[in-house]
Formats: sequence, C-alpha cells, structure tokens
Amino acid sequence: MTTSTRGAAKVPAVLVLEDGRIFRGRAYGAVGETFGEAVFSTGMTGYQETLTDPSYHRQVVVMTAPHVGNTGVNDEDPESQRIWVSGYVVRDPARVPSNWRAKRSLDEELRHQGVVGISGIDTRALTRHLRERGAMRVGIFSGNALPDEGTMLAEVRQAPEMKGANLAAEVATKETYVVPAIGEKRFTVAAVDLGIKGMTPHRMAERGIEVHVLPATATAEDVYAVNPDGVFFSNGPGDPATADGPVAVMQEVLSRKTPLFGICFGNQILGRALGFGTYKLKYGHRGINQPVQDRTTGKVEVTAHNHGFAVDAPLDKVSDTPYGRAEVSHVCLNDSVVEGLQLLDQPAFSVQYHPEAAAGPHDAAYLFDRFVSLMEGQRA
Repeated sequence: MTTSTRGAAKVPAVLVLEDGRIFRGRAYGAVGETFGEAVFSTGMTGYQETLTDPSYHRQVVVMTAPHVGNTGVNDEDPESQRIWVSGYVVRDPARVPSNWRAKRSLDEELRHQGVVGISGIDTRALTRHLRERGAMRVGIFSGNALPDEGTMLAEVRQAPEMKGANLAAEVATKETYVVPAIGEKRFTVAAVDLGIKGMTPHRMAERGIEVHVLPATATAEDVYAVNPDGVFFSNGPGDPATADGPVAVMQEVLSRKTPLFGICFGNQILGRALGFGTYKLKYGHRGINQPVQDRTTGKVEVTAHNHGFAVDAPLDKVSDTPYGRAEVSHVCLNDSVVEGLQLLDQPAFSVQYHPEAAAGPHDAAYLFDRFVSLMEGQRA
C-alpha cells in the first residue's frame, strides 16, 4: 500500500474489482493505492469501532449506509491502537462532523493513519454486486496520475486472497498484558488474543474477572502459567483453516475440562478442535443488525457480526466429538449459518458474533454471565 496524507477532497479515485467491474469517485482519506478483500458492512453507526477492529485486517470495507462520518472521531471509541481496514468505501461523507465528543473528522483520521479510501460512488450498486458475485479482491487507486484500467486490474489480481490467509499473529499483542478486575476480583481468565477488541476484556473485568491477554502464538503452557479459572479465545482475521496452533491449544484446554468461551474466530477454532470443518461464506456477515436465535432458550437477538468464514456443523442433531457431545447452540435467522456451539458434557461454548457490543446492540451481553456461571460451577 502506498499513500499520501495530502488533502483528497477533489482528487480522482478508482475502485477496481477482480472481476473487472470499475467504480469512479473521489479520494477519501489518504491518497495512493491499496488492496484487500472487498466486503460490506450494514451498520448505520459504529464506524470507529469497525475501522479499529483487528478482524478487518486486509479488508476493504464498503459502508452500506449512505452518510458516514457525521459524528467525527473521538478518543474513547477505538477498539485497538490503530485502524486495521486496508481501505474504506463510502457514498456521501460528512463535510463537517457534529458531536460533542468529536476531536477531528473521519477524513482527517484516515489521512493521518494512511488509510486509502474512495467516496462518491454508488455503494448500493457495489453492495448488490458483492452479494451476487461474492466477496472478492479489490484495489483503490487515487491521485492525478492513475494507471490505465488494465494495469490496475492486473495489480488487483496479484493481491493475496483471504482464503488461506494466516493473519491472527499479525494483529495480536506481542507481549502478555493484564486487564485488572473492576471491583473485587472473582476469577482469572487467560484470553488468547487472535485479534481481540478492547471492549471484550473490559466486559469481563466488569464481572470481576482479571484478564491475562496472551499472544496468538501462546502455548498451552503459557495459558496455564496464569492459573486460569477459564480460558477465552477472541475474534480475529483470516482463514481458520490456517490456525493449527490455537486449535492445538484449545484441544488441551478441552482435555483439562477448563471452562472455555470463544467468540467469532474463537468459535471457528472450537469447531475445528471438535473435528468440524470450516468454509468461506459467499459474502459474510458484517454489521450490527444480524438476527440470531439462541436455540437453548428460543430467544432472538440482534447482534454485531464480522466474519467471512463459518463452522460446518450439523444443525439437526447432537454430534459426538473426542470431548463429548456437542450441538449447535445459535443459528443465523437470515441464512441458517452456525452462530454458536456448546459442549453438553463439559463447560465449553462459543458464538460466532460479537457480544461485547462495540459497536452494536447489547442483546448478547448475557454470554459473559454464562461464562461466569461456568467458572462458578467448576469452582463449586
């Protein structure tokens, strides 16, 4: 990716998909070129959390909401220390942000962090194209001396694909750190960082949990060195089929019957650890308005999602695994994709979505309480 942080308001920009479709607009954010997987997000709010979610590493995010940047950028809402998306696509960016917490405009923040974007294109047409053809590689090119269309398309087709990408270690912490419990400490949790969002350990800390956040390369010995009451596997980017290390660690956790909770990438890791396969969705689930049913209670939740891969597990039966019986606990009501797993003979479960609600609704906050209940039961 090459970028310039000079003003981009009237600079021409071109978006090129790997199947040859082209959209022309204006540069938004940094000027230059960038490549990634084109995906769309249906959230109308929460763009700061989306941009700073490490799960979006190497993805170019298309916002389906037409107006983006209205509330500017603040210093409280980021989910990590930087923007992770490789490119950003909007239709009508706000000219002037308006919010009492705003410190700067979204355009300024994108330029400051060198994130190449494009505005002024028909994002509805682009979204419909991705729904019909599937997520695919894309390039955004901006500047006054753009390459010809053939050159741009060739560069897009040379970019790496998401399938087969091993990305968790690129976004995870390199050193272990601790998020202290808020109030009285009740439990210790080892959290394997595969691309964790800042709000996730905070949600656990609110429940009296001291969270030790470990690198994606952590071993089982590293996990148990903190003497955990429970183990957590986070969200993250890339293809779960490449995550052999985290799968091996989770299998050791399952063998010891330590209470276990996984979200998003962690759900896919649990699926693999139990012997299920994973596969790439046509265009994935991304946004903060995805309907999911908790099959254990019948409750329907509106949830926050960001995943392009899913677990291939049977919806209609209980499965036998090396660690006991397992079943699909949650399912997406849009397309019946597996959205959660649970073991019936030991304390382990996972969900495919983001219950920390950053950004997004709080319907799934009870899952952190469910994790606490598992640790209470194990201690008793």
